[in-house]
Amino acid sequence: MTITLAVLYLMILVVGYWLRILNLRHLKKYGSGVPKGFESVIDSETLRRSASYTLDLGRTGLAESLLANLAGFIFLFGAGIGLYDRWVGSLTGSFVGAGIIFFLLLATAEALLDVPFSLYRTFCIEARYGFNTMTLRLWFTDVCKSAAIATVLLVLVTAGGLALVCVSPSMWWFWVWIFFAILALVLMYLSPYVIEPLFFTFKPVSVAGLEEEIRLLMGRAGLAVSKVMEVDASRRSTHSNAYFTGIGRVKRIVLYDTLLHQMTHGEVVAVLAHEVGHWKRRHILKRLITTELTALIACYLAFRLTGWGGLGHLLGLERASFTAQLVIAAFLGSLAAFPLTPLSHWLSRRHEREADRFAAALTGNPEALASALVKLSRENLANLHPHPFYAAFHYSHPPVVERVAMLRGMETGRAG
Repeated sequence: MTITLAVLYLMILVVGYWLRILNLRHLKKYGSGVPKGFESVIDSETLRRSASYTLDLGRTGLAESLLANLAGFIFLFGAGIGLYDRWVGSLTGSFVGAGIIFFLLLATAEALLDVPFSLYRTFCIEARYGFNTMTLRLWFTDVCKSAAIATVLLVLVTAGGLALVCVSPSMWWFWVWIFFAILALVLMYLSPYVIEPLFFTFKPVSVAGLEEEIRLLMGRAGLAVSKVMEVDASRRSTHSNAYFTGIGRVKRIVLYDTLLHQMTHGEVVAVLAHEVGHWKRRHILKRLITTELTALIACYLAFRLTGWGGLGHLLGLERASFTAQLVIAAFLGSLAAFPLTPLSHWLSRRHEREADRFAAALTGNPEALASALVKLSRENLANLHPHPFYAAFHYSHPPVVERVAMLRGMETGRAG
């Protein structure tokens, strides 16, 4: 069975790498053509830089993925997990303590593996294309803060989850699911006030008249927003974005200062109208329900698999601790979930199209969102020529050329 799982894992990796390479080759072949509707904003030089940027990121991502998957393969199929499990077990006799050490050291190893790639992306690729504005000191400070937050959360989740396993051996899957769900909701409430300010400085929108336009839009949509904030994203990058954060009464709109410098009022409002569309079409609620149902099923399957007693044997282990069995169960889950990836992204792209149509109807100006998407593509050097197979498998949003064509088709329909 171990050989079967190893072969299946390698087959999935081969499919993933084939899609990556297919996408990069497609870009090399077709990346020099300016798409219809982009001619007045994106010239051939910008398109060349966009293709080059995508290729550089793609090659770096491919190298990082190869290294991470090689390490994962050795850990799972090269006796690494057994040796590691026995070593952690020798450090402490505490069930909860051993679990914390097990997951914390694995997370630390993964983070350390990412460090050289993060440095290269930030200070070589992003700097080469004029995006990076971050100093090495700020990068290091961000990494330390992120590591501290991740450590606290990981210890809390692991300790709480394993404690529930001890308290309720026959029903822990249900109580762990409840615990994780409550913690996720608490973090959604606290993040805008506790976590996000550790990295960014927020202030009321400084562009005259924009907040009033946004609040009028929210009023037409029947949404109440506590604050419309501007964030100093330009301290780290020239990339632009906008998003909703929080939940319930602490929900607020956050605009990158870079976005405000790149777009007109109408375009900013159109981008936010798209986000409003997700709320009004209950996409966020649907995703939350889907996520929690998936988590409930995963908890129950983990309960059944760890109770089976044969998980360790699947990887040739004579004995495996509870935490090692959870890692093996998660690995099996990732194999089973791989074929479902295109379906998940298809549903996400469907939601994005619905949000685009909602934004066009709410603002009465489809061209504003189309123009905003074109500008975002230009400023962020987005890939305008993804391979259809790669996009179908990996894209959570429809390719931007398709979105712009749909919106401008609506504009033509309105004019007609």
